[in-house]
Amino acid sequence: MTRTILLIQYDPLGARAIQDALSSDNGYDFCIERVTTCSEGVKRLRNDSGDSGSDKLSAAMVDLCLPDSKGQETFDRLFQAAPHIPFLILSRPADEEVAKIAVRRGAHDYFPLDRIDGYFLPKILNILIQHAAILEALYCEQERAHVTLNSIGDAVISADLSGQVTYLNSIAESMTGWSSVDAVGRDLTDVFHTIDSATHLDVPNSTAAAIRADRIVTVTPHSTLIRRDGIEVSIEESSAPIHDRRGLVTGTIMVCHDVSDARSLSLRMAYLAQHDELTNLPNRGLLNERLSHDITLAKRNRGRLAVLFLDLDRFKHVNDTLGHLIGDQLLQSVSKRLLGCVRDSDTVSRQGGDEFVVLLSALPNADDAAVGAQKILSTLSAPHLIEGNELHLTVSVGISTYPEDGADAEALMKSADMAMYHAKETGRNNYQFFNPTMNARAIERQRVESDLHHAIERGEFVLEYQPIMNLTTGYILSFEALIRWRRPDGLVSPAQFIPIAEDSGQIVAIGQWVLREACRQAQSWRGAGLPATRVAVNVSAAELRSKDFRECVKDILVETGLAADYLELELTETFLMQDPQDTAIVLRALKEYGVHLALDDFGTGYSSLTHLKRFPIDTLKIDRAFIAGLNSDTDDACIVSAVIGMGKSLNMRVVAEGIETRKQLSFLQAYKCAAGQGYFLSRPLTPGDCARLLQGASTVANA
Repeated sequence: MTRTILLIQYDPLGARAIQDALSSDNGYDFCIERVTTCSEGVKRLRNDSGDSGSDKLSAAMVDLCLPDSKGQETFDRLFQAAPHIPFLILSRPADEEVAKIAVRRGAHDYFPLDRIDGYFLPKILNILIQHAAILEALYCEQERAHVTLNSIGDAVISADLSGQVTYLNSIAESMTGWSSVDAVGRDLTDVFHTIDSATHLDVPNSTAAAIRADRIVTVTPHSTLIRRDGIEVSIEESSAPIHDRRGLVTGTIMVCHDVSDARSLSLRMAYLAQHDELTNLPNRGLLNERLSHDITLAKRNRGRLAVLFLDLDRFKHVNDTLGHLIGDQLLQSVSKRLLGCVRDSDTVSRQGGDEFVVLLSALPNADDAAVGAQKILSTLSAPHLIEGNELHLTVSVGISTYPEDGADAEALMKSADMAMYHAKETGRNNYQFFNPTMNARAIERQRVESDLHHAIERGEFVLEYQPIMNLTTGYILSFEALIRWRRPDGLVSPAQFIPIAEDSGQIVAIGQWVLREACRQAQSWRGAGLPATRVAVNVSAAELRSKDFRECVKDILVETGLAADYLELELTETFLMQDPQDTAIVLRALKEYGVHLALDDFGTGYSSLTHLKRFPIDTLKIDRAFIAGLNSDTDDACIVSAVIGMGKSLNMRVVAEGIETRKQLSFLQAYKCAAGQGYFLSRPLTPGDCARLLQGASTVANA
């Protein structure tokens, strides 16, 4: 391959000698280009890109004594034009020191002009070109390695056998806080100081181990690097030995990765696996671990502990009426108050939804659990101020104790759960200790709940109808529909299955069945030619809260053909005041449609004229508890007479419930109560008995 050499020399005789030496038969193929001035040399070197049409230069030979430039200035100008070209300085004996300076400033070598011959000059020039090519390749390789090491995203540090730093890439500089200038030559332990994340004790880096084992070594997990500025960085690192051509270890390379984000995420995931995301309380899994641990300690020390199972009363109503955002904030408020009720050694856990569990560890006696439960009831009953809403909350608490109520975590949780349901059944907003009889009740409750799911499709529900009569004339004004459940093994009391249906969410479907069946039956009596009679149906809180309740009522009336005027919906006063604004909207819509509305159990809830004026009520039904005390309790008599007078002044019909004796009836008649119902007047009747009663009596549909 022909290699083009640029000869920059003014002396024609010297140039001839060089050309002859390089063109001799010496096995080398050189093509000589000659220029005589520094300016021409600069121009040719600048054109050495291959784009000018000239051959690409392999080297340049320079005589530093030129017409337009002399000495070191000559080399500097030429070298600046093409630093990538290997330069051979042609030196006279008197200029040897200048030639040496040029070598130090970038020239590859110098050659005496007085020793030009056809043997040494071609050989030296060839070696120079090869050496320059090797240096260029080495530089490219080093540059590639440097770029690679700075681009991989990991810190790379090399050290020699004595443990002194020899190299840091840019990531290592950033990670350790040490610059290469400051780090190179220092002991690696100064630059790369690591500790154990848990114990904060020093951890030796992996380089020494890699040298000893002559293999790749990974450092112990959970290491933390202490940066030069003291900041701690979670890392993973490994080291590998460096070998020379003979296979001997000459040093180590350490590769280190910042895992702070990954470790933080891992810790967060581990935390979330054991904690409730909304309240940050321990979840079911962590509670079971702590409960099992505390049981082991109690067994060893012959101690005791208590599990309190909490369920927020009517929490679903908050979510349904105010939204889940308010509900979530209420749960957070509850969790904070619960934490304030217990010791640091105790555990407050959220089980999900509106259920919480409090683990009271190391209790001296069971009575201490009752003290804790009473404190919780009192603390949670104080108003919760959420987004401008003053929310009043009660809670039902079930208590189980170790070792009396269970030998393991599962048994204690089950016992506390049963006791909590008993607390709900006994009026809510109280606590109950577990006792063995609850187990049988819980089993029966579960069986009832399971059977309820199939009661409608199996046709096990039936309706009976209790007449509501005009107390002056004895005429039938309407019938109240009362649901009965005839299971194959016997009759189930509504007092037993209705609360279970409410808690399990089945009350809406059951209520729709009752409404449809009652409307169908009333229309059936009319179709049979019997006097038109209004039918009254009790509506649960869950039904009235359901979004499609109004449409459901209208659809059933259309489906059965019953006029809206012959349907009366009975609602409890306590429920109406849980969400008065939305409830009033629903009731006004039903009233406009023509449905009659009755306020059931009047006097037991938020009785006031303000509340009555808010709702479009047609009928007040005096609670049976006041009627029962008419002849023995003067306060009850005063209340009943006051309600009768108030109903008249508000143009509402008043119905007395639970009339059981002649004396009660006489009292009500004396105070001119318009209507009543009760066993003294008539027990609930089958549809057939109602038909016969209607057939033989004069009926007034609207009194």
